[in-house]
Formats: sequence, structure tokens, C-alpha cells
Amino acid sequence: MAKAVDKKSKDNQMQQALEEEHRIRQAFKDKNWSEIKSSDSWVIFKVMSEFVEGFEKMAKIGPCVTIFGSARVKPNNPYYKIAEDIAERLVQQGYGVITGGGPGIMEAGNKGAHKAGGKSVGLNIYLPHEQKGNIYIDPDKLITFDYFFVRKVMFVKYSQGFIVMPGGFGTIDELSEALTLIQTKKIGRFPIVLVGKKFWNGMIEWVKDVLVSEKMISPEDLDLFSIVDTPEEAVAVIDEFYGKYLLSPNF
Repeated sequence: MAKAVDKKSKDNQMQQALEEEHRIRQAFKDKNWSEIKSSDSWVIFKVMSEFVEGFEKMAKIGPCVTIFGSARVKPNNPYYKIAEDIAERLVQQGYGVITGGGPGIMEAGNKGAHKAGGKSVGLNIYLPHEQKGNIYIDPDKLITFDYFFVRKVMFVKYSQGFIVMPGGFGTIDELSEALTLIQTKKIGRFPIVLVGKKFWNGMIEWVKDVLVSEKMISPEDLDLFSIVDTPEEAVAVIDEFYGKYLLSPNF
């Protein structure tokens, strides 16, 4: 039985390797300059259509907080339960919940919002393995994008805060984008909350020991985010930020 499972795993790895090689070959397939220019010119209409759909749908939703995190987390993982709890608490405080629309932490966020009777938004992305929107997203609040950069604009533009659960490259990408935009004053500051000290502490120590010590960022840039462990603490950071400025989710 174990040998059969091992063989199946190796076959899957082989298939994935072949598919990856095919994608690489396609990416480097010869095109003449006219084809490249023509293709680029038409892409702008697809990009524009995604912006228009996103702006029109998201503008009607109201104040929300986005929950980011790994798509690989299973429902029995403690981080899944924490994300679900945070989403429920956010709804109780008057916020809707936005996620990337997929499985894992994203599903947990939408599930918590759905259970609490709040707005549950999914900004999905077309991927080679065909990520589908999870079942807890409100049907009229699911948008699927081809382009990551358009999707990230929607996250930043329509969120009153970011809750960043443990995740991989995608989660770190979205976190870094928000921190950079706030640091460079391209957007106004909003609360960014990292959840899971054990998970994030290694990265934070590297930021302090390397980026700050080598003057790649300023010490005050560390104030652009908070790091907590519990759902109560995470939601409290959001509430305290807007309470400080006498704002509420109904602004």
C-alpha cells in the first residue's frame, strides 16, 4: 500500500514537472516584435475591464477588513479557527470581510463572516490549478481576476484594515505592497495586523536586525504594523485605530 502511494506521489511530481517545463517553453516561444506589440496593445482592454468590474462592485459593499493567509491551511489547523473567529468578531463590529476567495485561511475568513451574517467578499484569481471561489462567499460579491496587480488594487482601495495570518509568498507579497504604499505615502495609513507571533517573529527579527540596522528602513517603519496572537487582540487593534480618530465602520 505504501509503495502504491509513493509511486502515485512520484507520478504526480513527474506530471507537475512536465507541465512546468511546458509553461517555461511556451513563455520563451519565439515571437516577432509585431506580435508582441499587438498582444500588449490588446491586453490593456482586458485590464481595464477588470478594473471597471472591480470598482463598480466593490464601491457598493461598504467598509470591510481583508483577511490574508495561506490557501494550504486545513480546517483542523488552529490558524483556520483563529481566522474564522476574527471574521465573526469583525462582522459584530460592523465590518464586512474580504478575502482572496480561495481555500484555507481565505475560506475561514469568509466562513466566519457568513456565520455572523455579515458581508462576505471574495476576490478570486485564475490560476493554473483552477482555484475556485469557496462556498462561503456571497454570490453577488465574488469577483475573479486574471491579473494579480488589479486584484491587489481592490484589496488596498476597499479595505479599512489588513489582518495577515500565516501564509506563503502571496501573503508576504500583499503585506509588503501595503507597507510600501503606506511608507511612501502613496496611500493613507490603515491598521495592518500580523497574527501569530511564533510564525512571524523570525521575519520581524530579520527586519530589525538587518533592514533597520543596515538603514534600509527607518526604525519608525516598524510602527506600520502590529503583531498579536489572539482574535480579541487582532480586532482590538482595528477598533483602537479608528477609535483614536473618532471614526467608525459606518464612515
